Amino acid sequence: MEAAVSPVPDDVEALKALLATATRRADEAEAKLANAHARQSATDAMIAHLKLQIAKLRREQYGPSAERTRLLEQMELSLEDLEGDAAQDDLVAEAAAQKTASVTPFDRKKPSRKPFPEHLPRERVVIPAPCACPACGSSRLSKLGEDVTETLEVIPRSWKVIQTMREKVACRDCEQITQPPAPFHVVPRGWAGPSFLAMLLFEKYGQHQPLNRQADRFAREGVPLSTSTLADQVGAAAFALMPLYRRIEAHVLAAERLHGDDTTVPVMAKGKTDTARLWVYVRDDRPFAGADPPAALFHYSRDRRGEHPRAHLASWSGILQADAYGGYGELYAPARVPSPVLEAGCFAHARRKFFELADVEGAARRKSRGERAGMIYPIALEAVQRIDALFDVERAINGKHAGERLAMRRELSAPLVTELHSWLIAQLAKLSRNHDLAKAINYMLRRWDAFTRFLEDGRVCLTNNAAERALRCVPLGRKAWLFCGSDRGGERAAVIYTLIQTARLNDVDPQAWLADVLARIADYPATRLDDLLPWNWQPNRAAIAA
Repeated sequence: MEAAVSPVPDDVEALKALLATATRRADEAEAKLANAHARQSATDAMIAHLKLQIAKLRREQYGPSAERTRLLEQMELSLEDLEGDAAQDDLVAEAAAQKTASVTPFDRKKPSRKPFPEHLPRERVVIPAPCACPACGSSRLSKLGEDVTETLEVIPRSWKVIQTMREKVACRDCEQITQPPAPFHVVPRGWAGPSFLAMLLFEKYGQHQPLNRQADRFAREGVPLSTSTLADQVGAAAFALMPLYRRIEAHVLAAERLHGDDTTVPVMAKGKTDTARLWVYVRDDRPFAGADPPAALFHYSRDRRGEHPRAHLASWSGILQADAYGGYGELYAPARVPSPVLEAGCFAHARRKFFELADVEGAARRKSRGERAGMIYPIALEAVQRIDALFDVERAINGKHAGERLAMRRELSAPLVTELHSWLIAQLAKLSRNHDLAKAINYMLRRWDAFTRFLEDGRVCLTNNAAERALRCVPLGRKAWLFCGSDRGGERAAVIYTLIQTARLNDVDPQAWLADVLARIADYPATRLDDLLPWNWQPNRAAIAA
């Protein structure tokens, strides 16, 4: 029997050549694999980017809603990770391709970057040209031009202590001592400047950063401040801003139509956490081309009893757009003093009940995760389509005057509403009393007068989304600060939320506005405080810069 011949040569030089060939092939295979991973990552990122663009276009076409907002947020988070993966794989592929001459690195097509904003200051760094030609050594060089590369850089936050010197003089004739008065402070004998206080308030209530996290960041920057010290400043600043809160409250309650809603807010109790409430009432006349500025008014309560909205709106009457919460019932009573509040239903709430029973994509996702997927009902899908037809009309008349809106609604929306009413009654007769679809249908039929209010008044909106958008800051904050420390803390949160959300509704930078107001409100005439409201505010550029 003959011995097997080994494929590996015994000669050292031949072994070295074989090892070099194997190494080259391994490098090529690694480079090709890295290119494939980079190409796949780039493709996934591009697909996610296109899906996000499609979702945003749909949101612009069909208007904002809670479902579309959550979907956009999830898609944006997914896109962030996919873009990061694509950039990392691109660098890995480039490093692998440098080891071989036969494989070119994958070149990912990146979106074109917009130029940096013009208002940013530019710092010019000049890299001088050589004094002599590197090729021949000649010094006879002439400038042809220059290439400019812009790099975005950030300067870390800087702190400073402002020392206010007040000279003291004595009169040699009468021996009277004279000294200029001390500057006004928002906080009596305060040490915090207005810009610092504005940052503190906006970070806590606008960016949802609790004071303990802010204190940790300040300490890392070399300014140790205790949480209790910062809390003192927040309380004092909220007290100083209370006059503006009262003026915003008066402005909101002067409206003839309001949006109302509430949400939960955990609050510390003895050995447990209670579920309190933050209420919001929004005045927004922009949908019917109203001239009055928008504003949001927040209130805090320990529970959700109906006495709270009755107390908030005790002296107000008009049209209230809200959900079907029973606590509003006494506001709608015919014998109410000074007069009954007119209820206007929210088609977004009604649509959501049908949408949950017709969410084909959601059911598929739950099924893919092994979860129990609910039934998909054709009746629910048709109800969503009928309600969407009303939203199509609303998008066409948004921003028009109330009279024009009412005329187009009576022409276009009234027939759709009549057909919807007849169709809902016919479908209800086919369903069991306890069926989920029957509950969704009864939700509308039992409040049909409220849902058809928009056919009688052009100022009424089809949804209560204005209040839901104003409340969105609270669920975002709950994930960061988890709970309020006390009832007083909840009331203080309502005050600052009112100021920040009102500034946002009027397209005003909340932090810049708060900094300017806190710098001026201490010695500002009480009769002119309305000048400091967000819609009247004329910023003091020098104070903000300081």
